[in-house]
Amino acid sequence: MDLLLSILTLLTVLAAALQLTRSSAWWIRALDFPLAQFAAWTGLLLLARCLVLPETAWRFALETSLLILILAALLRRIWPYTPLHARETRRAEDPPANTRLRLLISNVLMTNRNAAPLIEAVKREAPDVLIALETDTWWQSQLDALEPSYPHTLKCPLDNLYGMHIYSRLPLDEAHIDYLIEEDIPSMHVCLRLGNGRGVRLHALHPRPPGPEGNDTSGERDAELIVVAKAVRGHKEPVIVAGDLNDVAWSPTTRLFRKISQLLDPRIGRGPAPTFPAAYPFLRWPLDHLFHSADFGLVELKRLGPIGSDHLPILVDLALNEETRPDQTRTVIAEEEDRAWARQIVRQEDVSPADVPEPDTAPGNTKKPDPVSGPGSG
Repeated sequence: MDLLLSILTLLTVLAAALQLTRSSAWWIRALDFPLAQFAAWTGLLLLARCLVLPETAWRFALETSLLILILAALLRRIWPYTPLHARETRRAEDPPANTRLRLLISNVLMTNRNAAPLIEAVKREAPDVLIALETDTWWQSQLDALEPSYPHTLKCPLDNLYGMHIYSRLPLDEAHIDYLIEEDIPSMHVCLRLGNGRGVRLHALHPRPPGPEGNDTSGERDAELIVVAKAVRGHKEPVIVAGDLNDVAWSPTTRLFRKISQLLDPRIGRGPAPTFPAAYPFLRWPLDHLFHSADFGLVELKRLGPIGSDHLPILVDLALNEETRPDQTRTVIAEEEDRAWARQIVRQEDVSPADVPEPDTAPGNTKKPDPVSGPGSG
């Protein structure tokens, strides 16, 4: 048992060290996902090491010190996504109805052939906008039943797990479907027109993940996130980036995305709202995201119940402030090292922020959506 605990401690130290690297190899970046589970494992291993003492005091001191350091580092990364941390997005108190924007994000699982739970959730929660991911032509035929209430749509059905649809009560101005990094992975970029006439830029993303059934590295995913972050940085218009980003909230890449984009995460100080895998509550991590500019306050954030997918839907209800709120403070700030890393990521995939559509939010702009629905057209 003593030898086994030492071997397990060595493997835990190695896994923690690999997490600290910037390698984009899928099997290394996969370690970013189960961070809470890794912290629980490290705590149990530390407890076991204290109960089963090694033969020498120096081994005990070394192994327990390493495990304590690893556990502390893991908890430090998780801590912002607990109620113990200050909230990054302030609560919006009794906002006017015409300033609110209620979004439901749902990865439907393309092979799931029961659309009724999602349609019922849409009717029950009454979002202004539904962003549906992994949608093919079958899903489009089912979700089109929403069109009487959600007449403004942008549709890209695909049978490769990366189809995407937007159904909206609000007008969609300057709507684009684009393929930023990979020719079969779409993204959507629209201007949502609120009831008060203000325009909001929405970028909906679903990059391919690194993994044995995805890309060999995280390079393509990382480049899509960072090029969008660079494109929205510093814009005066209200901005939202949402979707299944195939990255977790606490990963180095998502943290870099927040630093570069200057967008806020409403989960900071509230809880991680883990959405995947739906069938295993104790293994879940936050894979579906919404980030927003400081123009918004939060009315409601909640994870919904199962819909037959391997993801749980997430609902975010925002309210647009008349002016950017100075009391909403970003918890991460980009340093020169971060900016250099971001430049390296986009350079490796030969992509530029100029490639990201920037829907015009000016009042009166009513450009029709691009009639693009297949890969390779962006």
